[in-house]
Formats: sequence, structure tokens, C-alpha cells
Amino acid sequence: MERILLKLKTLIKETDLLLLFLCAAASFYGIVMVYSATRAGIPEGGFISRDARTMLLAVAIGAVFAVTVSFIDYNFITKMFPLIGAVCLALMLALFIWGKGPVERPDAKTWLSLGSSGLYFQPSELLKIGFIITFGMHLELISDKITQLPHVLLLCAHAAIPIGLVAITGDMGSALIFIVIFLVMMFCAGVRLRYFAIGAALVAAAAPAIWYFIFDATQKNRILGLIYPERYADIMYQQNQGMRAITSGGFTGQGLFNGALTQIDNAIPEAENDMIFTCIGEELGLVGCAAALLLILAIIARIMFVGHKSRYGATKLMCYGFAGMLAAQTIVNIGMCLSLLPVIGITLPFFSAGGSSNLCVYIGIGLILSIYRFDKEKDAVRFRFSNLTPFTGA
Repeated sequence: MERILLKLKTLIKETDLLLLFLCAAASFYGIVMVYSATRAGIPEGGFISRDARTMLLAVAIGAVFAVTVSFIDYNFITKMFPLIGAVCLALMLALFIWGKGPVERPDAKTWLSLGSSGLYFQPSELLKIGFIITFGMHLELISDKITQLPHVLLLCAHAAIPIGLVAITGDMGSALIFIVIFLVMMFCAGVRLRYFAIGAALVAAAAPAIWYFIFDATQKNRILGLIYPERYADIMYQQNQGMRAITSGGFTGQGLFNGALTQIDNAIPEAENDMIFTCIGEELGLVGCAAALLLILAIIARIMFVGHKSRYGATKLMCYGFAGMLAAQTIVNIGMCLSLLPVIGITLPFFSAGGSSNLCVYIGIGLILSIYRFDKEKDAVRFRFSNLTPFTGA
């Protein structure tokens, strides 16, 4: 019994409890706000909305995944990177056969139906984690050749595969997040700045072609709506309603479950998802918004700390890539809610409803926990002679 307690104590000691606590706190906050944003749509006699229930289930399953993955040595995970990449790509390719789109975007094929359960899975969310792992390993394997142009081009080709697949399925928002992950990991790996400058120049030169041949009418109108809001009032309706909610919240808000717009079903379209930050602003005010941002920033900072302490180049880059993903989604989502950026369907990590996004974020947290547990020096008292190998050198 004493040995079991000692082992349990060691396992707890080797777990990043601070990161787990911050993630749990953010998710609890998010579930409460999603419940508030969907209360008006709960059928008579119902207790909880479908969105809140799905999010609660996804967070619970994701937390189990995170803890389970944390006990798997990251060395095993990184060695499996070809298989991880293949599985993620297979799920994305399945979208071209069985993919389904949201009601307002039937042309987009971004979801896989999970049978008769009525649940859907978005493979691009898992692909983000798979890309962070495979790209981190790619960067590590060529770390001594990172300044050579052929290898930089191969890295670009590596990133172009998931970015292209996600864009073709109609999920331009996720494609943008992949680009940010790619740039963050390339920068942290030490790729020369001149390559970034060349890339920026090429994108600028291709901008007209991207506008005319890549963006569809809806995406163009959402961008134009930011410039000419009066002319595109129908397109800007969602963001205008969101801004009304945020500004009406003031410093402390109208009170939880008391938001004038939040408590009217569909008064703010996608209030529980893309626009959850507007609900926080209306009901909990500036104080609530600041608390949400501080939680996300603390999680990102903790992940960066784990990456900084890591002794292995690939795991450092994986931590930085995952932190970059969370930061990019936060900036884009809040930019959408404040009408600074067009609506492109990006969730606020830990706060927005969505089973796929919450589940996959926790899978990524599991990877960070594994790196924290295994990628550090062990105490001398835990030295195992079984780890010794005979010296056979000359």
C-alpha cells in the first residue's frame, strides 16, 4: 500500500497540475457561458442545451485523453509521426467522399457524420495536432540544414498539403490557422528572415489571384463589409449584434443569464460558438472578458514555459506551435467579435461550443503534459540501474 501511495505521489508530482488546472478553469468558464448563450433555445422541460451537453462531454472525454497521453513517453509519440500524419490525412481525404457542410454552407465539406448519433467530427481540428507533431519532427530532422533553400522549399511543401486540403474543403479559417502554426514553427526553428520576406512578397504578388479565384462571394462580402458596413448591412448583422452586446455590458456586465441579447434565441447568430466572447462581454462585462483572456494567456504562457524547458528540439517546436495555434485562434476570434476581422468560423479555445475543437485541444494538451513529464532530468533518488548499458567503446 505504501509503495502504491508513493507511486501515486510521484505520478502527481510529475504532472503539470498548473496547466491542468488552468485548462479546467477555462473550460468550466466556457461551459457556463455556452449554457447561458443557449438557454433560450432549451425545449420546455429540458435541463441543458445540446451544445452545452456536447461541449461538456467533449471536455470530459478530452481530459481523459489528455491524462492518458501524458503517461505516454513523447519519444514514442514522435517516433510514430508518419502514422499520425497518415491517419490525419486519411480523415481529411474522407471528407471528399463523406463530408458534410453546415446548413448555411452546403458547398463546404468539413464534417464527418458519426452515424445515427447525430454527432459530427471535424477532421481539420485533429489535423492541427498531427501537423504540429509531424512538422516539428521534420524541422528537427533537418535542423543542421535549415538554412538551405531546398530544405526550406520541402518544409513549405509539407505545410502546403494540410493547408491546401483544408482550403479545398471550404474551411478557409482553419487554413489561416495552419499558416500561422507553420510560420511560428519556422521562425522558432531558426529559418532565415529573408525567406519570410520572399514569402511575403510572393503572397502580395498573388493577392489579386487569391481574391478573384480562391475567395468565394461570401468570403469577399465579409471582407468588404468591414470597409463598407452600411452597404453590407445584412452581411454585418452578426458582428453588429455582437458589438451591441459587448458595448452594452460595460465594466461588470448585465449579469450572468441576464444578457438582453444573449438570452434571446438567435439574436446573436452563433452566439455559443464563434461569438461566445460577445456573450461574455454582455453578461460579465470588461471584467469577464479580461478574466477569459487572462486564462487563455496563462495557458499559452505555461505551454511556452514547457517548451522553453524542453531539451529536445522537436518538442520545443511542438510546444511553440501549439501555443501559436491557441494564440492565433484567440486573436482571430476576438477580432471577429470586435468587427476588426471578417467572420471566418474560428472558435475561441476552451470557450466556444464544439465537440471537435474542445476534444482535439485537450489531445494537444496531453502532448504538452507528456513533454513536461518525460522531457526533464529525473531526481537522483529515482535512478534505475535497469537503464544502464555496458560501455563498449574503444
